[in-house]
Amino acid sequence: MARKSGSASRLDDAARAGWLYYVAGRTQDEIAAAMGISRQSAQRLVSLAMSERLIKVRLDHPIAECMALSAALQERYGLKQVQVVPSDPNSDTAPTGIAEEGAAEIERWLKRAEPTVLAMGTGRTLRSAVEQLPPMACPQHRIVSLTGNISPDGSAAYYNVIFLMADAIQARHFPMPLPVLVSTPEERALFHAQPLVKPTLELGGKADVTFVGIGELGAKGPLLLDGFLTADEMSELVAAGAAGEICGWLYNDDGKLLDHPINQRVASIPLPFADDAIIFGMARGKPKHRAIRGALRGGLINALITDEDAARFLLEE
Repeated sequence: MARKSGSASRLDDAARAGWLYYVAGRTQDEIAAAMGISRQSAQRLVSLAMSERLIKVRLDHPIAECMALSAALQERYGLKQVQVVPSDPNSDTAPTGIAEEGAAEIERWLKRAEPTVLAMGTGRTLRSAVEQLPPMACPQHRIVSLTGNISPDGSAAYYNVIFLMADAIQARHFPMPLPVLVSTPEERALFHAQPLVKPTLELGGKADVTFVGIGELGAKGPLLLDGFLTADEMSELVAAGAAGEICGWLYNDDGKLLDHPINQRVASIPLPFADDAIIFGMARGKPKHRAIRGALRGGLINALITDEDAARFLLEE
């Protein structure tokens, strides 16, 4: 029998120590005694378990201020569901808290006994949420991608989550074998007519629940950073009044789809989705405040997972 490498063995020890500390509620002294190591070694193993993301923490307690903000947002925008998490004062870009709450919500839907169609968008926040999901057997459900999973260079798009979900969730998956943006409207029509694409388009249009990221525009916009748009195209969109994007679809401050040639090249499933579906938008951070507000004003989403800072911004007007 092959022996484990030193690094693999140490991660095994870290996982055991992490489980004893966070799940079993043991003290570091008790962990040291149980594993036959020093207290300092036990402390280092617990720290390693956290740094290697072997431990995923969810806060199972509603914070009063977050609850009040959630209720106010739900009333102001007529939303079906709102979840507000504490803001991270040291980061305005990382999906801290949003990813964990998004994972918990996705997991709740996956645990439903009745067959459900879950539609998934793309983006950094959504990918972080999917990374938090535990392995699950959900043969009764179907998971469909709302947007293309091919990058401009022909490689698999890193922030498309459909394949990542496939690794963890035992359910039928329906990817979109297209880029986010195609070359022309005619090319989009041709792609959408293909037998391999039409079932995905039809399924995505009747999803029971949808999870999408909300993208900002400008120098740090995902469509620019991921190579789907050039710097000149992004500047042109900003000048034309684009406030945000969902699955590549560009919209203004009122949440209306931008009347622009680039929107005619978006290959994603058209917005809005099924009228009776729940559509979760997941986003936080000051650069995305305007994009979140536009999505809410236009009814592009009817449920929201965000943080305290964004919630207060959305309630200012």
